[in-house]
Amino acid sequence: MTDVNPVRWLVLAILCVSLLLAGLDLTVLHVAVPSLAADLAPSGPALLWIVDAYSLTVAAFLVVCGALADRFGRKKVVLTGFAVFGASSLAAAFATSVPLLIAARAALGLGTALIMAATVAIIRTLFTDARERALAIGVWTAAHSVGTALGPVLGGLLVEHFHWGAVFLVNVPIVAVVLVAGAVVIPESRNPVPRRIDPASVVLSVLGLGGFAYGLKQLAAADGHGRASVLIGGAGVLLLAWFVRRQRRSSRALVDLSLFRERRFTVAVLAIFGCFGSYVAVLFLLMQWFQQARAFSPVEAGAAIVPLAVAAALGATLAPGIVARFGSRTVMTAALAGFSVALAVFAFSAAVSAYSVLAAVLVVSGFGAGIIMTSGADVITSAVRPQRAGEAAAIQETSFELSAGIGVAVLGSVAALAYRGALPALPFLSAGQAEAARGGVGAAAEVAATLPPDLARSVVTAAAAAYDHGVRVAAGGGAVVLLLIAFATAVLLHPGRVDKSTSVDALCGKN
Repeated sequence: MTDVNPVRWLVLAILCVSLLLAGLDLTVLHVAVPSLAADLAPSGPALLWIVDAYSLTVAAFLVVCGALADRFGRKKVVLTGFAVFGASSLAAAFATSVPLLIAARAALGLGTALIMAATVAIIRTLFTDARERALAIGVWTAAHSVGTALGPVLGGLLVEHFHWGAVFLVNVPIVAVVLVAGAVVIPESRNPVPRRIDPASVVLSVLGLGGFAYGLKQLAAADGHGRASVLIGGAGVLLLAWFVRRQRRSSRALVDLSLFRERRFTVAVLAIFGCFGSYVAVLFLLMQWFQQARAFSPVEAGAAIVPLAVAAALGATLAPGIVARFGSRTVMTAALAGFSVALAVFAFSAAVSAYSVLAAVLVVSGFGAGIIMTSGADVITSAVRPQRAGEAAAIQETSFELSAGIGVAVLGSVAALAYRGALPALPFLSAGQAEAARGGVGAAAEVAATLPPDLARSVVTAAAAAYDHGVRVAAGGGAVVLLLIAFATAVLLHPGRVDKSTSVDALCGKN
């Protein structure tokens, strides 16, 4: 008999607000980047750190926060996360330097990790009916897409009328209400046999991820090929390899890598990683593209990107019904291929200069990404035994957040490198001015501001054309990655051999 207790649905609403805020914070800053850059003047790599220090921190701490929630209580961890999130939002809103803003964004990521680490376990505790639990997790996941959809629009409105710090202040009253409501209605729960925390694994994962991301981001700097960057990036890779080796041998592993022996699980994680990473990176790059290459205002840029984010929310919501009819392998392969084709059209077609064509590209991209977010999550949880669903969910959430940070780092660096390569030599600039202009389209605008009007227009026009080229090259790279993942999904995503009683495929008998 299905429990009709309405309190659990109120709890779900509160948890959905948490993921909505996570999605909002992932994209709300994108539209504010030009205003922020004009105020704080960050370098190219520093700007990438500001954008995805948040998602990389979430990914780095999500698993260990899950262990803390199991041991000390999920309600305590969720409420602590909201408190950290609210305080960090205030700090970010009033940050007066690039290092302070990066630190505040990282603290926001820690707060989100504390919140997200416990929410799936709370949902599984409250919703014991398999169908209702699948619905609850689907609604909770869709809340993230709604947040990403609201982010650019809300950010554009706030930046148009207020200081860029207002994009963070919007979190504060929401967090205050959720803290009070959550303290009253969220039940406390713990894992009776909690995982022990391995401090060495925590240090290896955080330092490894940080070192790898640093080396990657420095590719976007003029001295990105410097020896220090290569050494730090290489050290990060070695630390991550050491982390993986330790997880395979440790009895206190933070991540149970044996889950990846199940082919469906591995393919679904790969699909989510590639798709969501590309989605967030494209969202970030297009917000800058609209403003830097198309001269849109923040509000216009936020409105222009709406088809992408709304289509993602729609795809995430409709995915269970589509999968029920056609099966996860067919649907996921088609969604990945569609996203890939849409990015290829943007990269190589001049027709996207017309917004009607571009809007169609955005809709196809967003709808495909939304389908992968929900159907991939279903495959992940259904590919393992029910008693290991919590561990699978932790890896799923980590793949979402880690892919967001890596996606922005990789495609952002590709765009920056292509921009520098496409920026023509401007003989009227001094060597110092030319080097500064190569640092990014924002830096080129600063150089132009020091020149006579006719020369300034030449610099701005050249920088806008080079930035357009850089974004298109990055989109083309994303298209190739997604096409490869689509092929792997078509070949490898076969029906599972484990209990799939809560999955869409099990209920409908599809591949």
